[in-house]
Amino acid sequence: MTDAPLRAPVSALPPRPAVAAGAPDLSVIVPTFNERDNVAVLFQRLAEALDGVAWEAIFVDDDSPDGTWDVVKDLARRDPRARVLRRIGRRGLSGACIEGILASSAPYVAVIDADLQHDETRLPVMLAKLKDEGADLAIGSRYVEGGSSSSFDRRRQGISSFATTLAQKLLRITVADPMSGFFMIRRERFEAVAPQLSVQGFKILLDILASSRGQLAIVEVPFVFGTRHAGESKLDSMVAMDFLGLLLAKLTNDAVSLRFLLFAAVGAIGLIVHLAALYLLVSFTAVPFAEAQGVAALVAMTSNFLLNNFLTYRDQRLKGAALVRGLLAFYGVCSVGLFANVGVAFSIYGQSPVWWLAGAAGALMGVVWNYAMSSLFVWRRR
Repeated sequence: MTDAPLRAPVSALPPRPAVAAGAPDLSVIVPTFNERDNVAVLFQRLAEALDGVAWEAIFVDDDSPDGTWDVVKDLARRDPRARVLRRIGRRGLSGACIEGILASSAPYVAVIDADLQHDETRLPVMLAKLKDEGADLAIGSRYVEGGSSSSFDRRRQGISSFATTLAQKLLRITVADPMSGFFMIRRERFEAVAPQLSVQGFKILLDILASSRGQLAIVEVPFVFGTRHAGESKLDSMVAMDFLGLLLAKLTNDAVSLRFLLFAAVGAIGLIVHLAALYLLVSFTAVPFAEAQGVAALVAMTSNFLLNNFLTYRDQRLKGAALVRGLLAFYGVCSVGLFANVGVAFSIYGQSPVWWLAGAAGALMGVVWNYAMSSLFVWRRR
């Protein structure tokens, strides 16, 4: 890898080559969140690695609190090969990559992390595989000969190996590194599969591989996974949940949504909260049952809203005044959902007086209503 200064000033970037004067041949998509100390360094390294190639870098930033988007705007003023898409009210690496690729007009698109852990010097090799050898997808692989993930500690290495094996077995994927975040694809191939991709999660390549169902000509290009230059890793327990959700969605042909399952699970927790609050009010206070039932329902709805805001809709999390407005809207949605629940249960019980069947049907109707209306009116994408 080329040795580059850690904090190269934008003015020191190499001059724009004449070959890049027209439309770019390659768009490099860089999803970012709090990477202001890395983007200028990465841009310089891309300029050096792609010398002689007509290229652009599209930084897709999830409204970083550290102002990453502003740093890229300054880059773009000095060099038109840099572009920034600032996403407000949306989060997630997969969604950022999808938006960045669809915003490109180049025939070839690559995805690379901003943390300098991916080896940008492999991009020309990937491009040659697509342009000269007819491949549809070139994957930067840590797990083929010549590649390495030695920078991982033992825990991360174990997690990566387990996730890779799980994805390969369950989704019948044969590539060595389906969890890689470093790859290049023909844009028309990506556009063909884009409608089947999930905007949630962090494993966009795995989603592409599963959704394309073996229709892509794939080659793996070895690279050595480096260490993060600046900033903090975005990996946490939610990434594991997103990964399992993606596996579930692809195994069921996108019939089952992890978000819906989480919403239903939160609803089940809400039932326990409701019963616990009702028990406490009836057993230890003088509040009449009807009023106690109403208070317990309000407590359960509030609990459900907060859990859904933290977990189910974490990529659209409401804060400040929006949190209060969302809570009031959630109360309204759940109140109507209660009527839907009772109405369906009553109708089924009238036709077949089996209490558990009627109750289950009513509960299912209630959770489907609440989920659909909450997605539309409470956590709607802005």
